[in-house]
Amino acid sequence: MAETLAGKWVLITGASSGFGAAGALAFASQKARLLLGARRVDRLEAVANQAKAAGAEHALVHPLDVASTASVNEFAAWAQEITPHVDVLVNNAGGAHGMETVAEGKDEDWEAMLQSNVLGVLRVTRAVLPLMLPRRSGIIINIGSIAGRVVYEGGAAYCAAKAGELQITRALRLELCGTGVRVCTLDPGLAETEFSIVRFKGDQERAKKVYQGVVALKAEDVADAMVWMASRPAHVCVDEMILKCTDQAAIHKVNRRTA
Repeated sequence: MAETLAGKWVLITGASSGFGAAGALAFASQKARLLLGARRVDRLEAVANQAKAAGAEHALVHPLDVASTASVNEFAAWAQEITPHVDVLVNNAGGAHGMETVAEGKDEDWEAMLQSNVLGVLRVTRAVLPLMLPRRSGIIINIGSIAGRVVYEGGAAYCAAKAGELQITRALRLELCGTGVRVCTLDPGLAETEFSIVRFKGDQERAKKVYQGVVALKAEDVADAMVWMASRPAHVCVDEMILKCTDQAAIHKVNRRTA
């Protein structure tokens, strides 16, 4: 039987758009209390207002850059001023930058991907665990990707970063065994969000081609999965979930409609 999320404190990183914003609204519909972080505070505040309208008891926001230890620690301190505990941590902040080969890759793109997808997960988890461990309960949901499991040309750094997230999740689950804190990874495939627009540096046409002829996942599909994972009974841990659209049988096998 599902556990109620009403009144639970849910902390989401990268909540200003995409999976994070959709997750905020999905948890809001369950009457959860939200702590939302992202760099784009104006968009974050808009999401918080939508979450309140969707049923969130609280939807509070604070600037957060997961690439900065100081920012992460400040965010965690802010959260602790509001509540002594966090029930659900969604490590969502991340993304891809560029699709060059290794031979043509750019340091700034590689560093951005490793900072957000790998070090960001480590920093936020380290900072938030003190709000979870004393109650011997809670759940951490790390947002990964099928790219962490299967590589493709032009994706070396992103695939490496998401493989890092997957291995962090697995190691953390071992480290927290016996504490009551569950650790999960949710790994989507092709999903139509701002992901490709960011990856291709605002090139809208190139981004559209990624999803051409495909009924891709929506951010709401991934958000539904987050809520389902978080609402399992305390003795149930969904270790790893791979979520793909029906048109994507594998990372390189995609059905594209021509009409």
